[in-house]
Amino acid sequence: MLSLNMPRRYLREFKQIGQDPVLAVGLAVVTLFIILSIILPLLAMVGESASVEGLPRFGDFLGSFVYQTVIKNTIVMGLMVGAGGTLLGFLFAFVQVKMDVPYKRVIHIAALVPIISPPFAVAAAVIMLFGRSGMISKDIFGVRYNIYGQDGLTMVLILSYFTIAYLNLKGMLEALDPALDEAATNMGASKWHIFRTITLPMLIPGFLGSFLLLFVESIADLGNPLILGGDYDVLASRIYIQVVGLYDTTGAAVLSVILLVPSLTVFFIQRYWVSRMSVVSVTGKPSGTPQKVNHPLVRWPLYGLVMAIVALIFTIYLTIFAGAFTRVLGVNNALTLEHFEFVFRGVGVESIGDTTLLAVISTPIAGVLGILIAFLVVRKNFLGQSALDFTTMLGIAVPGTVLGIGYLLMYNTPTQIPIPFLGTPEDPFALTIIPKITGGRGLFGGALAIVVVFVVRSVPAALRTGAASLSQIDPSIEEASISLGADNARTFLNITLPLVRPAFFAGLIYAFARSMTSLSAIIFLTTPKTQIMTHQILNEVEGGRFGNAFAFCVVLIGIVFTAIGFLYLTVGSATGAERSLEGVA
Repeated sequence: MLSLNMPRRYLREFKQIGQDPVLAVGLAVVTLFIILSIILPLLAMVGESASVEGLPRFGDFLGSFVYQTVIKNTIVMGLMVGAGGTLLGFLFAFVQVKMDVPYKRVIHIAALVPIISPPFAVAAAVIMLFGRSGMISKDIFGVRYNIYGQDGLTMVLILSYFTIAYLNLKGMLEALDPALDEAATNMGASKWHIFRTITLPMLIPGFLGSFLLLFVESIADLGNPLILGGDYDVLASRIYIQVVGLYDTTGAAVLSVILLVPSLTVFFIQRYWVSRMSVVSVTGKPSGTPQKVNHPLVRWPLYGLVMAIVALIFTIYLTIFAGAFTRVLGVNNALTLEHFEFVFRGVGVESIGDTTLLAVISTPIAGVLGILIAFLVVRKNFLGQSALDFTTMLGIAVPGTVLGIGYLLMYNTPTQIPIPFLGTPEDPFALTIIPKITGGRGLFGGALAIVVVFVVRSVPAALRTGAASLSQIDPSIEEASISLGADNARTFLNITLPLVRPAFFAGLIYAFARSMTSLSAIIFLTTPKTQIMTHQILNEVEGGRFGNAFAFCVVLIGIVFTAIGFLYLTVGSATGAERSLEGVA
């Protein structure tokens, strides 16, 4: 009986959505967007790899010692970054929440900065500081250290992505009920015993979730392996070489499928773990006073380690700013503005304008779609609800390089799609996808493709923050509006949206920051008519023109911080970047 009633209930809910034209159109738009922007590109990529030419390549790649090493390097790097980034994030979160130490605000800012900077700003600065002719490694310690390879790449990726683990675990530590610690203390347990038997078990979901997210982000990263990889090849850089160096899209598709396997595997594990495991520490209003760790042999060594890493982070970003204003940092430290003169002329200023414009266009679209999908997932029940949530989250589960290959294969040539009742492709009334929207590409070509990818990569953050915010709002408020005669659309605009405004703006700032700093997903979609800042930074770094690259980074960081300042003024005390990252974590 239950199995028969559930489909009927879902179908009834689906019909109720259909009775509201605005909401029905919204669901149709969201579904069409997901199909065109996520499902079809992935199917095109998988289809190309399964073609007559593609299938034998699996044997060639998987049987090759070189590619076996590349795959092993990718997995090892992901595991190291996942473990190291999670531990570093926990260290920062533990000191921030559980210890009374000075300069907590400085620690918090240092932990947030890497996630909103260009993808390889840290890598370029680390080369200047710790490379063979580094200002610290050679000039101070007299060591010509080879920063290229596994060591340097892992360090940079950990520093770039540990913010995700920090925000995730910080939120969980703050949510722990102090009454648990007090009860254990009253029974005679030591603080070490409490930490080992109560605190750590409560944080297991956060540890696993952070590890999996960092694993996926690191194996999907493209910019850092291209700059710091050296002879340590990973799949993302090999895919890039297959397209740009060998013009072999079939080989790139095969390698993309291979890269997709570990990415989706950990994504499925994470979703399964989260759905199966429930750790509840707050059953009402938390009571008691949080206990702090004040033992000097624990407090000061951990604090000293965190402050040393904070100093390293600030040193890296000071190097970026110093390099932008000096001729050749470490060689000729004379002040100059010539790097900014390069940035603000010709291709440089075009890339600033194009990137900012495309980010501004994609940001509100991502924010609206994210909140709309969150509303449908949290507040409505209909057939395909879980699939809607799952496919939307593929935007961050699928590596950006893989997504870019999918777009390259699916939408690279002009296409005609017949519409039922309107005719055939030869019929002038059939829908013709307009070629050469930009850059001589077909549907989603050039600038349009980049906007769509920006939206796809940003919507999951808006969805998670919106869903978290909606889950804290009593549905009876919306039910009262509907009972008074308002339809779903009016209730959403006048009641729901104002209540989730902080989450909405948090999604906006995350979308803008991610769009401004994106590279791997769009590097195959840029055209001479559409210049992207991150692509220009990569060109300058590969050419050894670090001053120009640093100037680009300074401008990009300035634009992102301006957007965050706008959000702060709009929303008040809500910090958009932090709130949105917490939602993703």
